[in-house]
Amino acid sequence: MEKYKEEGKLLRIFIGETDKYDRRPLYEWIVQQARAEGMAGATVLRGIVGYGAGSLIHTTKILRLSEDLPVIVEIVDSEEKIDQFLPQIEPAITEGLVTVERAHIRLYRNKKGGA
Repeated sequence: MEKYKEEGKLLRIFIGETDKYDRRPLYEWIVQQARAEGMAGATVLRGIVGYGAGSLIHTTKILRLSEDLPVIVEIVDSEEKIDQFLPQIEPAITEGLVTVERAHIRLYRNKKGGA
């Protein structure tokens, strides 16, 4: 697909790096579910510092190195697909924040069969 212009939705899931579901990292499980549902794509971003509802700072600084850093899973797709996907993963998210925002998709490319 060379160009893809439409209004879509951006699903953002803010969780902790150590959060688990079905004995796997929650962020990994969410990405696998997105792939199984045919979502356009998913990206996991690891934060270097952050805090949530508990106001506890999570950071990569000394004495707290890699201790439950913030993780953001981002998925962009059509409004319909995001709305269908969210209820499937919602029960697995016991702590965190989920946002859904409008996204104007300007370009979506898939290089098929190329190096």
